[in-house]
Amino acid sequence: MIVINLDVMMAKRKIGLTELAGKVGITLANLSILKNNKAKAVRLETLDAICKALDCQPGDILEYVDDQKEE
Repeated sequence: MIVINLDVMMAKRKIGLTELAGKVGITLANLSILKNNKAKAVRLETLDAICKALDCQPGDILEYVDDQKEE
């Protein structure tokens, strides 16, 4: 399972949802879906914009977690 740690990076950079949505150019609702780990997919273009806005790498936001270890 891929976990999206967007909320962690946002806290580290001290940036709110509204400000990040404006910088990235996506709706607040879609950014909230990513932040709450409810997204089924993320466009590379969106990931690129998030990484630019937060000055981070994709690996800072995306993490692989073995599903079997959670059980």
